[in-house]
Amino acid sequence: MISNKIDKGLIGSPKIPGDKSISHRSVIIPSIANGITEVKNILKSEDVIHTINAFRNMGVEILESKENIIINGKGLNSLKGPKSEIYLGNSGTSARLLTGLLSSQKFNSLITGDQSLSSRPMMRIVNPLSKMDAKIETTSGCLPIKINGQDLKSTDIEIKIPSAQIKSGIILAALNTKGKTRIIENSVTRDHTEIMLESFGADITTYFENNKKIIEIDGKKEFNSNKIDVPNDLSSSAFFIVASLINQNSKLKLSNININPTRNGILIALEKMNANISYSNKRKINNEEVCDIYVESSNLKGCELDSSIAKLMIDEYPILSIAATFASSPSVFRGLKELRVKESDRLELIKTNLLKCGVKCEVRDDDLFIYPSSKYKINNEKITTNYDHRIAMAFAVLGSKIGPLNICDSESIKTSFPTFVSEFNRIGGKIF
Repeated sequence: MISNKIDKGLIGSPKIPGDKSISHRSVIIPSIANGITEVKNILKSEDVIHTINAFRNMGVEILESKENIIINGKGLNSLKGPKSEIYLGNSGTSARLLTGLLSSQKFNSLITGDQSLSSRPMMRIVNPLSKMDAKIETTSGCLPIKINGQDLKSTDIEIKIPSAQIKSGIILAALNTKGKTRIIENSVTRDHTEIMLESFGADITTYFENNKKIIEIDGKKEFNSNKIDVPNDLSSSAFFIVASLINQNSKLKLSNININPTRNGILIALEKMNANISYSNKRKINNEEVCDIYVESSNLKGCELDSSIAKLMIDEYPILSIAATFASSPSVFRGLKELRVKESDRLELIKTNLLKCGVKCEVRDDDLFIYPSSKYKINNEKITTNYDHRIAMAFAVLGSKIGPLNICDSESIKTSFPTFVSEFNRIGGKIF
């Protein structure tokens, strides 16, 4: 894929897909609820389709129509032993959430993934589940993993690594575990699982104690279906927001965007960088905060972000780095350790590819330093993505400013945003 410098600004209202995190949960939770759930605006990317196929493999009836699906859930213990291995492609969310869910079922299962997913750490979810007596066999701490489903014991679990995937995997295991499981979360992470389970009437309680979030689940309690309208994805919106900020004469409206305060760090960071962003029509849909976002070309300035904000936006650092490239002063982003264990070592790829494009930057420990310059390389540079969708889209946005850039393995974009190229071109982009 070649991303070229655009002639004019980006103008219009790109259609942003449904939130990926919520879409995964919109398949998982209704599949173990009682009753029929209609899910509107679900993201039908490769990652989410793998989640849908996993539950079909376990006997759940899921019907599709355009951007909607209908799930016929039959309760906590209605899943059947899969007919074959559960292949999850590149979806880390699916892998960690399903590991938790399946550990308390009555059957054994084998979870596999592609080469990228098979290199990602799984002990971070296996270790806390083992405290509930889960029996899980990994391959050197990674996929493939074999889950020996059985009755688990309720207990208190303190989460050491700030991760919504770990927390959600434990919650899903606890739903089918007799007694009260208590999860202690030391750092804020996205709370879509708790919000959705509460809306479905599950026996889950959240509160804060000594600056820690406590989640209590009283297991073996059935819950009922509820309609779901998936808001549009802030992480996917971020690529258009930054593209509009760095390209002159740009003006975009992004509608129905999820601005859940546990994951809105990208907006906080960009506002700190003097971005021209405004919000309207704030409302709640299925207890998720939603609004319309307006963004215009801006004269950005650099900023320093400490490690605490990484918990609210770890997925958005690739595209935030592109914004920092065109700021009037340097930026420092601290505490990015988790970027190293995503679909790729994103921290290393950000640095490597920015250097290729003539941007001075460096990584010290887990901190990223970016020093903007007025001189960039425009020699059809090949951008290495290691099949990471967010790296591919971030540097496609960079190409819109300095291109042409040759984005390698750009088909990875289909894992989260299948219509990215067409939507970008529709508002004035030049990606081919």
